[in-house]
Amino acid sequence: MDVLAAKALGAGLAVIALAGVGIGIGNIFSAMVSSVARNPGARDAVFPIGILGFALTEAVALFALLIAFLILFT
Repeated sequence: MDVLAAKALGAGLAVIALAGVGIGIGNIFSAMVSSVARNPGARDAVFPIGILGFALTEAVALFALLIAFLILFT
């Protein structure tokens, strides 16, 4: 197997985590919207927790993208 092909395959496998991140972010925001729709008074308590969950989930995406770039360009 050629080195460039192996790098492309490794980077593609590293980016598979982005599918899980997309699903996770969708679940976070759907739960947040649903909880605010049921109880609008709880928005001030729910919104910061939802944003924290979004940031931590997005960090996983950034790490996966970083690994893919490291595989491709080193």
